Amino acid sequence: MKLRILGCSGGIGAGLRTTSMLLDGDILIDAGTGVGDLTLEEMARIDHVFLTHSHLDHVTSLPFLLDTVGAMRDRPVTVHALPETVAVLREHLFNWKLWPDFTQIPNAEQPFLRFAAMLTGQTVELDGRKMTALPARHVVPAAGYLLDSGAASLAFSGDTIDCPEFWHALNQVENLRYLIIETSFANEDNGIAHASRHYYPSLLAEQLPSLQKQAEVFITHLGPGDQPRIMAEILSGVHGAPPRMLAHGQLFEF
Repeated sequence: MKLRILGCSGGIGAGLRTTSMLLDGDILIDAGTGVGDLTLEEMARIDHVFLTHSHLDHVTSLPFLLDTVGAMRDRPVTVHALPETVAVLREHLFNWKLWPDFTQIPNAEQPFLRFAAMLTGQTVELDGRKMTALPARHVVPAAGYLLDSGAASLAFSGDTIDCPEFWHALNQVENLRYLIIETSFANEDNGIAHASRHYYPSLLAEQLPSLQKQAEVFITHLGPGDQPRIMAEILSGVHGAPPRMLAHGQLFEF
């Protein structure tokens, strides 16, 4: 598997893109603003999208992707997500008011979009690649994902705060190589972090020892303009191998 980071910021700005990752050229993990940097040909090759949750910074490019390349494809893009996430997208996004319902375009028999609900713990296998929905704890129903090539795995937390079930699931993974986990706020903003259910450095430092597997840890979803402070607070609080900040354009092979 090859995972390319299209966006990993908690917001936008010059050089900043919100969460999206391209797996092997045909799978998106979330569909934030980073998708807009792909070429038409690259977008047209995307067959599957796995969404962590319904928040705009993780789904904003999905409507534009379908509108831009839907007619260039001979099959629908399949969006995998929790049932609650699918329900939000149907009701509030693809509803003919905010955006057309691409499950009905050009017609219901041959649409540009189809939804495939999946539950936490469920695995979808595509050409030998396994994507498993991991537990997460956010202000809306949310999931992380374990991406398993067979040789090694990469785990992505999505948006979450402390979630014992997440760490338990990771500790069952024998071939875990990488962990990408969010930390959105600095320590002094811990009240906002708790209200919005995001990690902050001291809480991450408290929780990371729950991971009993050896894995390289990368930090994502940092607040724009606050990246240096958040990373400095993480590095001052975490013992052992220091986590690194995830970078736009970074490539993982596993």
